[in-house]
Amino acid sequence: MPESSLGDINSKTASCIFPELYKLLEKRKEEGQVDHSYTANLMEKGLDALLKKIGEESTEVVIAAKNRDHQEQVHEIADLCYHLLVLMVYHNISLEDIHTELQRRLNVSGIEEKKSRAKN
Repeated sequence: MPESSLGDINSKTASCIFPELYKLLEKRKEEGQVDHSYTANLMEKGLDALLKKIGEESTEVVIAAKNRDHQEQVHEIADLCYHLLVLMVYHNISLEDIHTELQRRLNVSGIEEKKSRAKN
């Protein structure tokens, strides 16, 4: 996204659901009511089941994009975001952790950022 358009994003619209959803997912993890919660059930099944679901959702995003179906893309991207948030909660990765990493990369060339990771 060009830097000039960054100010055009309504930050409340673009980001307000993630903290709310993250908190809900944490609650589902704590409660562990696998009979009543898809999230708790998925976490109970373990990491492999969660990773399989993320793989499926990633593939569905690719297919939706290839189909150029806007609504299908929105639906599948939302599914992928949801499952990535479940993974974050599963591994206690906070939204702040992700925010900090993306902020660090904001004004760094993607090529330079990848080179810096190769050195570590």
